[in-house]
Amino acid sequence: MTQHLRNLAGLQPIVGWRVSDKPVAYPEALAFMEARAKAIADGEAGELVWLLEHPPLYTAGTSAKSVDLVAPDRFPVYTAGRGGQYTYHGPEQRVAYVMLDVRRRGGDVRAFVHDLEAWLIDTLAVFDVVGETRSDRVGVWVRRPDRGAGVEDKIAAIGIRLRRWISFHGISLNVAPDLEHFSGIVPCGVSAHGVTSLADLGIRAGMSDVDRALRAAFEQRFGPTKIE
Repeated sequence: MTQHLRNLAGLQPIVGWRVSDKPVAYPEALAFMEARAKAIADGEAGELVWLLEHPPLYTAGTSAKSVDLVAPDRFPVYTAGRGGQYTYHGPEQRVAYVMLDVRRRGGDVRAFVHDLEAWLIDTLAVFDVVGETRSDRVGVWVRRPDRGAGVEDKIAAIGIRLRRWISFHGISLNVAPDLEHFSGIVPCGVSAHGVTSLADLGIRAGMSDVDRALRAAFEQRFGPTKIE
């Protein structure tokens, strides 16, 4: 039985859904995620998806290489503890931190990451954007035939960590960030391709539009949510 069918069968709990309307400092977000993941594992709190924005910053995943931090003094740099390499977070980028019990949801980490990718792809489809994954690159990509044959740009990133089978960290989707801010790093260690956003693709969508699409697509794949 697929995860989606298990959700339809009513075997998954309702997931808390939280949206912050002001930028959240990265250390504050990290401390909250770690505490909430522990509480979920201990049976003291429910699962949660937290949507937010950060001030401009770079984060280093467990596979980050120092050579990929091109401008170390440009923005604050934080060690994230998630999988992956360097990434940028900033205004007009929707970050969704995903604190879910992966064991309860099938215990297959690879399938869980696939579901996160599919969640992003389903969200992009609402805006008539075709998102795709690549076996040799992480994240979600869009083809840019307007810029030449074979040109692809990254529009969304994925990086998670599991502790006692509870996920934290999550995904980021570029709505309308300043794409020049990505030039201070080699995003996720990939230098052969660029970075894009909904705005860069000519999509006029606000953060609230993206939030509605994210929530609807999440519920289709992971089950019902409730505002927390």
